[in-house]
Amino acid sequence: MARVIEVTGKDIEEAKKAALLQLNLPEERVIFEVLEEPSKGFFGIIGTKEAKIRATEKEFTPLEKGQEFLKSVFKAMHKDIAIECVEEDINYKFNLIGDDLGVLIGKHGQTLDSLQYLTNMAANKNVMGARVRIVLDVENYRSRREETLCQLAQKLAARARKYRNKVVLEPMNRHERKIIHMALQDYADIITYSEGVEPHRKIVVDIKHNKNEDLLTK
Repeated sequence: MARVIEVTGKDIEEAKKAALLQLNLPEERVIFEVLEEPSKGFFGIIGTKEAKIRATEKEFTPLEKGQEFLKSVFKAMHKDIAIECVEEDINYKFNLIGDDLGVLIGKHGQTLDSLQYLTNMAANKNVMGARVRIVLDVENYRSRREETLCQLAQKLAARARKYRNKVVLEPMNRHERKIIHMALQDYADIITYSEGVEPHRKIVVDIKHNKNEDLLTK
């Protein structure tokens, strides 16, 4: 909930400065409303009336909340990282730009996925309407990873076909599993399915008749 305070000062500017200090916010993050203009009494002294204003904190949009969360993380990491926001249909992509950002990606993108999850949690906190979905990317990692997974899927399909036996991949998140499924969905003799429980759920690449035979023996 946005904070609202009322502050007085000898003039409007002094009252604004006091409000900004009390809210600990920059001026662009506050809406000011003048409640009482300052005035002077007799001889400019007796009955002097101070200025009174109402200061209301501007609420962040979900995108702004997501950006502010990331800025606080980068500040704690002592990293100078720019955030480029790109709208993609109903989603938004935050391209993170800076030097030595491999630490944000982690093994197979696990760190980036975790940071993305937390960013979405922060962006959608207390949102009553439609939620936004934010995708984080570093140096086009997402597209490069998708290409790598598609190539891997093709190699594993060839291996399953050659040895007539299923191939089990290492655990992957839901998004990466979907990429494998989609890459092999048009292979007439290959079937893919997932087994296990999150976060250890794995993709299995198999020959179709092998899967059917397994089902018949169960």
